Amino acid sequence: MVIGLSRKLALSLVILFIFFNAGLAQKRRRNGRSQLNVIDQCWRRNPYWASNRQQLASCSVGFAGKMSNNMGRGVRHYVVTDPSDDPLNPRRGTLRYGTSMLRGKVWITFEKDMQISLKQPLLIGSFTTIDGRGADVHIAYGACLLLKGVNNVIIHGLQIHHCRSQPAGQVMGPGRKIVDFGGLDGDAIRLVGSSKIWIDHNTLYQSEDGLLDVTRKSTGVTISNNWFRDHDKVMLLGHDDSFVQDRNMRVTIVFNRFGPNCNQRMPRVRHGYAHVANNLYDGWGNYAIGGSMNPSIKSEANFFIAPQTNKKEVTWRLDDGDSKTQSRWKSVSDVFMNGAFFKQTGSGGGEGPAYNREQRFRVTGARAVRALTRSSGALRCSSRNRC
Repeated sequence: MVIGLSRKLALSLVILFIFFNAGLAQKRRRNGRSQLNVIDQCWRRNPYWASNRQQLASCSVGFAGKMSNNMGRGVRHYVVTDPSDDPLNPRRGTLRYGTSMLRGKVWITFEKDMQISLKQPLLIGSFTTIDGRGADVHIAYGACLLLKGVNNVIIHGLQIHHCRSQPAGQVMGPGRKIVDFGGLDGDAIRLVGSSKIWIDHNTLYQSEDGLLDVTRKSTGVTISNNWFRDHDKVMLLGHDDSFVQDRNMRVTIVFNRFGPNCNQRMPRVRHGYAHVANNLYDGWGNYAIGGSMNPSIKSEANFFIAPQTNKKEVTWRLDDGDSKTQSRWKSVSDVFMNGAFFKQTGSGGGEGPAYNREQRFRVTGARAVRALTRSSGALRCSSRNRC
């Protein structure tokens, strides 16, 4: 009788323990979802995201605004099934076929996990979405992505790494047009004269030049939820010191993770305006945020962790003549760890960014940044589960 009661008691305790742990696990999942940033809250809570992929386009914030032109009627859905690449005669099923041979609005997805080694840069046309959700897609060990003179482009869910410089050559471009291009330096993603661009939830690392360049009158760009790691010169905003047209450049950098092992340019800004908010900086070598030619930078509620050794200063600037009084760099509600510090300059750098209704978003307190950037980078998504 006593033995029987003991067994029943033990079984009851086991059942209670299982239910208790199940409740804790459910609470953790619920709390994790509650910590999603404003972009991810918009679509990641939808368990049916795979059958409603275009919902993503309504979730962007910052200077890119809502990507409504990439969704709705007239969108052509294209599935990449073939990881090979032919720069001048793209085969149906390849990524290049989707970006160059199809006209109008195109939403590109991937049938399966794949690694694509591009033989020449991939030119992406206007109104194109590359959506890597549901597959582990690597663009690596070759040329990478070029957006030249285009608008309304979404790049989401890719791993882009080990990009290599390319000599001058020809490639099939958007609209089935053969394009002559000069040699490229090996950037992972390069924007030239492009606008209304959203780059979200990609993982970028170890390329020959920069990981992301926004140049030559490019503007209206949002860079969000990406993971930049293991690289020297991470992100360049503005072509060069003499290209004054970049004064109109407007870029939002939000919910990204920088590091480990990033050295500098997170970002480096010339001429234009950058709103850098709610990013996690896991150390740096030379500096985190830098610039020249009088840019305006608002650093808001970022979480800066200085390296154990080397430089503790977040900022670096190149001042010429009276530019020191014209540059406007402002730190607002940032958190600095391990001795990190930010040198402010000028006046008015904290103004703006003067977003319109479609661009506006709430900047969260910097103490929440670790949670908000926990899933930065390319997500592992299943069509049967949340991302």
